[in-house]
Amino acid sequence: MFSKETIRRNWFSNIRADILAGIVVALALIPEAIGFSIIAGVDPRVGLYASVVIAIVISFAGGRPAMISAATAATAVLFGTLVREHGLQYLLAATILAGVIQIIAGWLRIGYVMRFVSRSVMTGFVNALAILIFMAQLPELIGVTWETYALIGVGLAIIYLFPRLTTKVPSPLVCILVLTALALMLGIDIRTVADLGELPDALPILLFPDIPLNLETLWIILPTSIAVAAVGLLESLLTASIVDQMTDTSSDKNRESIGQGIANIASGMFGGMAGCAMIGQSVINVKSGGRTRLSTFTAGSFLLFLLIVLGDLVGFIPMPALVAIMIMVSIGTFSWTSLADLRHHPRRSSLVMLATVITVVGTQNLALGVGVGVLLSGIFFAWKVAQIFRVTTTLSEDGKHRRYLVEGQIFFASADDFLSAFDFGEALESVTIDVGKAHIWDLTGVNAIDKAVLKFRKAGTEVEVVGLNDASATIMDQLAMHDQPNAMEKVLGH
Repeated sequence: MFSKETIRRNWFSNIRADILAGIVVALALIPEAIGFSIIAGVDPRVGLYASVVIAIVISFAGGRPAMISAATAATAVLFGTLVREHGLQYLLAATILAGVIQIIAGWLRIGYVMRFVSRSVMTGFVNALAILIFMAQLPELIGVTWETYALIGVGLAIIYLFPRLTTKVPSPLVCILVLTALALMLGIDIRTVADLGELPDALPILLFPDIPLNLETLWIILPTSIAVAAVGLLESLLTASIVDQMTDTSSDKNRESIGQGIANIASGMFGGMAGCAMIGQSVINVKSGGRTRLSTFTAGSFLLFLLIVLGDLVGFIPMPALVAIMIMVSIGTFSWTSLADLRHHPRRSSLVMLATVITVVGTQNLALGVGVGVLLSGIFFAWKVAQIFRVTTTLSEDGKHRRYLVEGQIFFASADDFLSAFDFGEALESVTIDVGKAHIWDLTGVNAIDKAVLKFRKAGTEVEVVGLNDASATIMDQLAMHDQPNAMEKVLGH
């Protein structure tokens, strides 16, 4: 049960700024949603309805206040093949199934996997998104009239200079209003929102996809749904972490996963495509003063108001105004300090960041870029831990017994070093392998112990393993084979 204080804090503690920020976001969502609809191969209404429904639902169900979720390029690009081969109804069904998968992922507490995403990967993700946001504006910057460049310049001047006069009104909103007025008064022939596609003029209708409910349909939509769910959750959880840092607050990642699922189910039921968190719009929202769930709700509800009631007026908004805002987002999103940090940070950290940026920008696949970054981080971490490993040895006075003291982590990356530390050809009566200062982590570590013990036994040397801690003893009891019948054949292969 939510207390009055919790509701006030999450909804009504920043009313004026949240409403104004939400209005700015709603205006910025229109060209984005239309563009993403084109990417998916569907009517602009599908992306616009999705943005309305997802933003409104996530404002209640999500785990990160002030974060904006709507139709996105990351999910839209995954629908292209499905729409071409099977049509819109299968897109809607795949959207609903993706939402179900995300709810299950949230229930399984998938949010905790964010602990394995290093800061270098996060920085690379942010920088790559900033570059992609700017690149998305290039069609509006290349081969256009000088009036377009002039209006973009005026828009950027307003965005960066107006806050010196007052911060009570978000400068991006002033940019939209001033540039729209200038374009209309001067009669400038310039691209407007209306040129992007037809805006809907009716409320979305609750429906269920018109498809056969059988296993064949499931196999058709399942691959797309899994991909959409995974990419959507990845981008949402990373964006939530970024907003956490920007606002110096925390969020519930597992609730966000469930909330994204609920929002996508609702989107599919109202004729929209799947979406997820949008870092660009989230940055606009936060920089415009948005801090609570009210800003996200305002973005969705005002977008619906714009489409249904003010559609004709919205169509007059010049594209240079929105381009100026997105350039501001790109500049503000990019971590400029990361360039200077390249000289000071460890080379491996910098390499992870750069690899993430290059992969995301080169493939325009956020999931692949983050995957490469996480994989490199894991490899570098394992390599570093493997270096903190050594084996020292002492021989008894009579020369018949040798004691090996193992220090460090015994796992897949250090197993070879562990085995190479032993002299299996030395003529000894007995050997003690002391792992009191070591820890055995995985099957490869256990197998290394097995091989060491059996190679000594094969040479006629008695072996004793001592010093196992509780966790190492447990994994050895479960997986070790050196005391089992036929262990020589099973472990050494002969």
